[in-house]
Amino acid sequence: MDSISQEDVQRLVAALVSIETENPPGNERACAEYIVDWFADRRIDADLIEEPYEDRPQVAVRIGDGDPTLVLNGHIDVVPAGDRAQWTHDPYGAAVVDGSLFGRGSADMKTGVAIGMLATARLARAIESGELRGSIVFHAAIGEETAEPGTRTLLERGYDGDYGVVLEPTGLRTATSEKGLAWYEIRVTGAPSHASRPDQGRNAVLDARPVLDALAEYDADVREREDDLVGRAYSTVTMFEAGTKENVLPEAATITVDRRFLPDEEIDEIDAEIDALLAEVESNHGVETSWRRTRTYESAEIPADSSLADVFRRHSADVDDVPAEPWGIEASTDVRNFVNDAGIEAITWGPGDITQAHTYDEHVDLEAATSGLRALLGASREILSGDAETESSRE
Repeated sequence: MDSISQEDVQRLVAALVSIETENPPGNERACAEYIVDWFADRRIDADLIEEPYEDRPQVAVRIGDGDPTLVLNGHIDVVPAGDRAQWTHDPYGAAVVDGSLFGRGSADMKTGVAIGMLATARLARAIESGELRGSIVFHAAIGEETAEPGTRTLLERGYDGDYGVVLEPTGLRTATSEKGLAWYEIRVTGAPSHASRPDQGRNAVLDARPVLDALAEYDADVREREDDLVGRAYSTVTMFEAGTKENVLPEAATITVDRRFLPDEEIDEIDAEIDALLAEVESNHGVETSWRRTRTYESAEIPADSSLADVFRRHSADVDDVPAEPWGIEASTDVRNFVNDAGIEAITWGPGDITQAHTYDEHVDLEAATSGLRALLGASREILSGDAETESSRE
């Protein structure tokens, strides 16, 4: 087994974190070009893919042409750092304190990208020498934070395989299912007038009250829906916007709802539930509403007893005290593109604590990241040697 250096992991994670890739607006180019150059320095051809957006390229690598093919996937966009004054450390300074590296994207998910790069480079030597009969594909995708088709485009362009690992921060737990996410924007329409003549108009804020009440009842209902691996469904009001001036009745109020749904729920059915809820409010209270779904991350799942998942559970347990029971992730990831769009058996697995994602002073434990690289290499070698009996190999 190759020696694994924590210094190598730290150096690469720091380099990636120090490149600002906030989305929005989508500043991934500099990081994508760095990754291409990094692979070139190791005599590995990496493709800069200027799709789906020419000005926001992503990276794909394919090594070998044997079976099976394993795809290692990560996204390089990060959410904005927000109020810099709230950070103890520069969000793009990659400071290391007490064994943890701080910075935006350190957990979500440039550490996953880094160990994917390091594993790909090491596996390339074994594939090219004939030690491993399979092939490896690596993705550095754009647009995951805003549900853009980065990963889906790479899969559609032929950077696919038999199995996939989305390297999001799971603390090295192996997720075979994940919740879906849909954002709804509900508009309540009123009629503006001067506040000195409130009866002349119709106050959209007041008309929003029965809508909010109905949404609260809906949330209580969907919380009764539960999945053994990913937990409860939720429907949470997260934003309310109304008004243009202190002395003007608002002509509209906008309510944003974050709907977390289970693998056995269909998005069309959820749309119908929102539609029926608003229709009942309109009928009972005479308010005027409209709605649109602004973003969707589909739920996804593979069998909990997937042998692909079993390989990763075993290798994770070998390097750290990681729970090995079946598990699902409550967040949404690009694993849906593998499972739902490409029909590829895939898991969500990677180093880092998911509770660090999108927080001030986001950080990753470097020792745990190094353990993650060790587990990733061990699991990948088992799969690419053809020794692992995965779901696809049993069909």
